[in-house]
Amino acid sequence: MDTDLTPRILDAVDAYFDTQVDFLAALTAHPSTRGNEQSAQDFMADALAERGYTVDRWQIDVDDIRHLPGFSPVLGPYEDAVNVVGTHRSRTNTGRSLILNGHIDVVPEGPLDMWDSPPYEPRVADGWMYGRGAGDMKAGLVSNLFALDALRRLGLAPAADVFYQSVVEEECTGNGALACLARGYKADAALIPEPFGEQLVTAQLGVLWFQVHLKGLPTHVAYAGQGANAIEAAIPLIAALHEMEARWNGAEHRHDDYGHMDHALNLNIGKIEGGDWTSSVPAWCVFDVRMAIFPGQSIDAAKTEIEAVLMEAARGNTFLKNALPEIVYHGFHAEGYALSDDKSDTAAKAIGTLDTAHEAVTGDLLDRAAITATTDARFFGLYADTPALVYGPRAEAIHGFNERVELESMRRVTKATALFIADWCGVEDL
Repeated sequence: MDTDLTPRILDAVDAYFDTQVDFLAALTAHPSTRGNEQSAQDFMADALAERGYTVDRWQIDVDDIRHLPGFSPVLGPYEDAVNVVGTHRSRTNTGRSLILNGHIDVVPEGPLDMWDSPPYEPRVADGWMYGRGAGDMKAGLVSNLFALDALRRLGLAPAADVFYQSVVEEECTGNGALACLARGYKADAALIPEPFGEQLVTAQLGVLWFQVHLKGLPTHVAYAGQGANAIEAAIPLIAALHEMEARWNGAEHRHDDYGHMDHALNLNIGKIEGGDWTSSVPAWCVFDVRMAIFPGQSIDAAKTEIEAVLMEAARGNTFLKNALPEIVYHGFHAEGYALSDDKSDTAAKAIGTLDTAHEAVTGDLLDRAAITATTDARFFGLYADTPALVYGPRAEAIHGFNERVELESMRRVTKATALFIADWCGVEDL
């Protein structure tokens, strides 16, 4: 890349950064929880169309993707699951193609009275923007868009095809990103600006979601000894799962990127329901579980062990041995992914290009980190032979109350992304 272009790109980001912040606030105001993403996707589709990109907005059909590796089973309807992709087609195609991916869906906001301000009325204070999804990951979506804008304002465009993706379902299945692959969107590399503090993610865990359904024996609480409490029956099963969690975290099971972490894999009982009446012994209970796995750990083997652990614990229970639990898988069936395992020349060049861009903006070397969550990077890295670089701004309290993103961090990431695009794809005149 022409070294004279670097300061011009950085200045172009700065010149419109206030506009970028306003755009982020407008996007964050859309309450795009699962099933409610349509207005936010309309907003993104309009923004892409205004910039002259070819816009593809489609409803995901589960039948188009259920046979593909990486598919996660779904329980609810899909008629409201809509993806948006904006395509830039290069005239010269002298550079390397790129996917700029981000997710529009956000997690539920929880009790509103536990927020300092309404989660969908974004506000800026002390250099941070507050609001549900501001950090995870609408700041990243906006960063990708305004990085491209910086080139446009200089009369330039990427000299290779670029696919800007705004996808749904990242927070529960990843099927939105999978649907993009099924639709034919592929490139030489992918960049995903998830909010991990301006670090390059070298590895991410896989995730399994499942439900455990228990049946009890109802009776009036006055005769509780004659019944079987389905809610209390969950307690020994949860304890057995935590014992399994401890075993899986053993040093002998860890992927190299997690060798220094004693407890990278976390099991979470995310939801529990049961019973119908306070004075009745509960006849039913369902609890939802999230369990992580290491890169390279087999999902099928993990499921087999989970089922064996639950059945063994149930058979040790006086009542449950005659009423074994039912296990229902839904949501994440996500394998772990390690960019560090990709020894291809393409991966090395993509990482080197991002290294150079980050250092040009910050003056510092790009830090690496293995994360204990999952992202959509796995689809590109595992199923499309495409190195996926996860690199985004600093955010705090994601999935929590008072979620926020540091605006100066978003500015730096936007600059680094614009430099990365210019170097990786090359540039041509508009």
